[in-house]
Amino acid sequence: MTRLPRTIRLDPSDRHIFAHAAEPGEWAVPGTFLFWGRAPDSLTRKEAIAFRSGFLGVDSFGHSTLVTVQEARPDERAAMVEALADQLVAQLGAPSRDIARPAAEQEVALAESLCAAHGIGTLIALHRKHGEDGEIREQFRTLRPRDETAFSASHLMGHDRAFQFFEEETEDHVDLFQLRGQD
Repeated sequence: MTRLPRTIRLDPSDRHIFAHAAEPGEWAVPGTFLFWGRAPDSLTRKEAIAFRSGFLGVDSFGHSTLVTVQEARPDERAAMVEALADQLVAQLGAPSRDIARPAAEQEVALAESLCAAHGIGTLIALHRKHGEDGEIREQFRTLRPRDETAFSASHLMGHDRAFQFFEEETEDHVDLFQLRGQD
């Protein structure tokens, strides 16, 4: 078994901020290769957001703000490499799967090394920027899960939301029609 990143969606924002959002549960890679050789001012607003904070979902070729570290069997890892090689042909015009496979293998190995030191369920966020020398700089941040027994929302895998909303019944009553004529 190895550890690889899977996309996760804690809220619907990815569907709004990216031109194409990855589906939750896809294997993912950093995907920085999509931005090599592109000037920052040539990116559309949504491409700039994907550049700044998006992991690349292998199956959809869409972006995700967060990934979670998950165990992967050798056959799942091999299928991930093949799927990425297929995407490199279909989306980026690589001449063949055989030519694309080494690049896909290298990108999956990078994703694997990113997850190797982290526990299962760790969330990883990415921040990219262009350095003064024009090189792309990546920074990864992690959030480890808390004790899952403390939370009832199992789909959050031990990660709690920053805010929770509670409905309360109050005795206050404001009549807007009555206030309409008042200063």
